[in-house]
Amino acid sequence: MTRSGNSYGVVAMLVAVGLLALMDAGLKALAAHYPPLQVAAMRGMVALPLVAAWVAWRRAGPSLLRVRWGLHLMRGGLGIVMLGLFAYGLKRMPLTEAYTIIFVAPLLITALSGPVLGERVGALRWSMIALGFAGVLVVLRPSGAGLLSLAGLAVLAAAAAYAVSAITVRVLGRTDTSESMVFWLTAMLAVGAGLLAAPGWVAVRASDAPVLGVIAVTGFLGQIAITEAFRRAEASLIAPLEYTALAWGAGLDYVFWHTLPDSVTLVGAAIIIASGLVLLRREAVHAEAEHP
Repeated sequence: MTRSGNSYGVVAMLVAVGLLALMDAGLKALAAHYPPLQVAAMRGMVALPLVAAWVAWRRAGPSLLRVRWGLHLMRGGLGIVMLGLFAYGLKRMPLTEAYTIIFVAPLLITALSGPVLGERVGALRWSMIALGFAGVLVVLRPSGAGLLSLAGLAVLAAAAAYAVSAITVRVLGRTDTSESMVFWLTAMLAVGAGLLAAPGWVAVRASDAPVLGVIAVTGFLGQIAITEAFRRAEASLIAPLEYTALAWGAGLDYVFWHTLPDSVTLVGAAIIIASGLVLLRREAVHAEAEHP
């Protein structure tokens, strides 16, 4: 990776995190009026035309049929579960707290990489995973009048679904194109969540059209930006920038919902982020040792 590539990647990653945070704020706004599965379905429906246009522009149509259907169906199911649970959590808790719990996903990916992908997970990694989960417990406050609630547990389950989905992507990436993975996830989200939400579907209010437009554009551009970031720059350099989502969450919570994270949430976030950064640093050193 070149220095200019790394600089480009840093900017792209910061832009991606901001765009996706705006998308999540839109999902939180919708979650106040619609069932979680309908929110997930609308997320897929508004994004699908843009994704289809992108696939056509990339002339990647033929690759959509040369895929491993079983893994794509599995990933689509995980996407529905993840976004439905995340929307449920967003309806009942601030963005900052939801992001803090979601940050445990990289730790779960590391834990799963051993039994699923056959990668070696040493003592340091396991200790950081344990430390990260301790941070989640701090945020959830499992004793006293804390936040241990269905909302918090739903977001934790969403993080687990995201981690399994990410492992699936690593397996699919060996044979399938990026265009096929993005297209089929979006399509399955739109159709699958739409069918599940159909019995309790709530008529979409005309006043929510701008929010849906923001979700479509920010989600689409954010996905492209994060793809470009990892394509142009070193993963160990830009991956920690994902934690800037916490600042975006706090800012959006304050502007739109007039809430701020409490000290306990910030302590839990610091523990989770610290464990994640140690893991990222460990991965960078390990990669450098193997490929100097």
